[in-house]
Amino acid sequence: MQNKLVLTEVFTNALPVLEVLEQAGFEAYFVGGSVRDAMLGKDVNDVDIATSAFPNEIQALFKKTIDVGIEHGTVMVLWEKETYEITTFRTESTYQDFRRPDSVTFVRSLAEDLKRRDFTINALAMDKDGCITDLFDGIDDLNHQVIRAVGVPDERFGEDALRMMRATRFSAQLGFDIEEETVLALKKNTSLLEHIAIERIQIEFIKMCLGQFKYKGLTYFVKSDLYEFCPGLNKEALKKFSAIEHSLDNERQIWATYLLLDEYVPNQINAFMKSWKLSNKLIQQVASLFQSVNYRIESSADLLYIYRLGKELALETENILHYLQYPSDPEAVLFIYETLPIHSKQDLAVTGKDLLKLTNSKAGKWLGDALKHIEEAVVLGKLNNSKQEIITWTKQQALIPETDNN
Repeated sequence: MQNKLVLTEVFTNALPVLEVLEQAGFEAYFVGGSVRDAMLGKDVNDVDIATSAFPNEIQALFKKTIDVGIEHGTVMVLWEKETYEITTFRTESTYQDFRRPDSVTFVRSLAEDLKRRDFTINALAMDKDGCITDLFDGIDDLNHQVIRAVGVPDERFGEDALRMMRATRFSAQLGFDIEEETVLALKKNTSLLEHIAIERIQIEFIKMCLGQFKYKGLTYFVKSDLYEFCPGLNKEALKKFSAIEHSLDNERQIWATYLLLDEYVPNQINAFMKSWKLSNKLIQQVASLFQSVNYRIESSADLLYIYRLGKELALETENILHYLQYPSDPEAVLFIYETLPIHSKQDLAVTGKDLLKLTNSKAGKWLGDALKHIEEAVVLGKLNNSKQEIITWTKQQALIPETDNN
């Protein structure tokens, strides 16, 4: 792997920002993951910039800026309809909470800035000509597909315990091995994860599970005992999860599949997911997927099942079934969905107001029950979705309270 790259469009678009900084007498580089991914030939969607300019100096050079993390040296610059995060070279003090430095000192030295980074493959900087600065043999580690902490691993994890999750996540995404000393430091420092907010752990966990090489990342995650400091995770279920080859598409599929592998029962799901501080919407979707997969293991997809679940979750159910090596039939599910006469209650030709006009009774449980019966009859093809036909059928079925003419 060479120490010079041909810049792709995402970098060339940002060159004017670097040039503004350099023309003012400052150093400026592309840094971190964007450089790593460019060297691996991966798509790069956004770039981070590091500079010797201090935050107030950055603000003075650009017309449109936003203070996104100015206390840590980061200023967002708006340039040609794009936004770029520019961070001042910095050193960091002790980390009493194992996540954030007690204080940050801005410096003019790129070398000092790169020393504080997590892994050698992320401690790379690239100038406007594509020349790479590599002070910690990060290019060699990219060539050998190794994740290695910068400097002393214990110190890096002691500074920011989330870096342990990031190590296993990068392994899952890149397919890299974690270097031996870094692995030993993972095992030694797992308990530090207790100091990290569960929301931040959850982000890394999901990225790891969605990784192309999740088996590798999850193997390190389990062997290092990091899982013990994540709520409710089970070693054997994680091993089963890591051993399955097929890919899942999103977070709710990850959680639903894990819960199925760990043989949870429905009334346990809410407490488990609340312990990860997940949103109520996500919890509801995961519970629906969990139940629908169990239903489909025993039964075929039918009209009411697909209508109630909806197209998206019904197709995701088939994906999970495939993932777990059960029979699945997404084509049949899609065909049934597309031939449904209605796709939601809002598609019905009558409303609750229409039914109320047929009686002098007040709205109550009867109204919801009537609409439910109508909805099911239309979905099952027993009743055409025609206002007049529905009203006639509703009267025949005695779903509406009789009008009191006295």
